[in-house]
Amino acid sequence: MNRSKNVYRDVMTKLFLVTGILSFMSGQFVASTFLFGMSFFSSNLILAKPVRS
Repeated sequence: MNRSKNVYRDVMTKLFLVTGILSFMSGQFVASTFLFGMSFFSSNLILAKPVRS
């Protein structure tokens, strides 16, 4: 079973997505657009890796 190396990024992306869906259903379209955009950007993040010398 493959496990993600970036668990925190996956949790953050899912929280943004679920919150965006809930805000869309409640009629807050500007907030939902912002949250969907944040979930898109957080899913495409390339996190820095520590340099080993």
